[in-house]
Amino acid sequence: MTENQPLHIQLYEEMAQRIRSGLWQTGQRVPSEKSLVAEFGTSRGPVRQALAALRAEGVITGGRGAPPRVQRGVPSQSFGTFLSFTEWARLSGFTPGQHVVEAVKRPASETVARELGVKPEDTVVEIVRLRTLDGEPALFERTSFAYAIGCHMLDANFDGGSIYQELARIGVVPARARHVIDAVAAHPLDAEWLRVSPGFPLLRARRTSTTVDGTVIEYADDRHLPSMTTFAIENTAAHRTQLVRESAGGATLLKDPA
Repeated sequence: MTENQPLHIQLYEEMAQRIRSGLWQTGQRVPSEKSLVAEFGTSRGPVRQALAALRAEGVITGGRGAPPRVQRGVPSQSFGTFLSFTEWARLSGFTPGQHVVEAVKRPASETVARELGVKPEDTVVEIVRLRTLDGEPALFERTSFAYAIGCHMLDANFDGGSIYQELARIGVVPARARHVIDAVAAHPLDAEWLRVSPGFPLLRARRTSTTVDGTVIEYADDRHLPSMTTFAIENTAAHRTQLVRESAGGATLLKDPA
């Protein structure tokens, strides 16, 4: 620990190092505040600040009566390639799981209609699923399809595969996708399935995928627990990704700094 840093920062770095080194292992209970206070010879305030910082980063879980435990490092999901959640989870060392909440036909909302290129109130197919990592809730997703594609999804069995595998089976292959990422408060249905309180902050990733000829395949609205997933976007000087800031009034291109 560096002595010229605030004490709670010193404690945070020491605890984080114990987690990185494996001294505090995944799933292990974090020592109690009382024992940490005794070990470091300090008051409860700095210890609580250090634990709060680790909890905010998703490095430890618990609180409000639940004993804190070491959390597995939050995996990053890249947008550079088309990987299904199932493929990504397995490559990241997790066991993926899912529960189909509903697979239904319903009239398209204005947002879904705009993204899918259909008319409001046209029939679309929506697949609503809870996705898990090692049995823990990670993502609540709503994926909408124009009926011509979505009708093939209504009777599909996703327990052992993914939507992308089912799309490939009918000859529909995504070639390009546009992602919009923001933060939202958990809707009561999100909260119920993700086991959080209504209003809990979630990472939302909205995705519109198209085929190589520009045909829209899907519009997805995914709600992620920040403690379970982060996002990674990689750019190169040769192939810069244009950044777009979106608001209720539309999108604005952000120019590269001179």
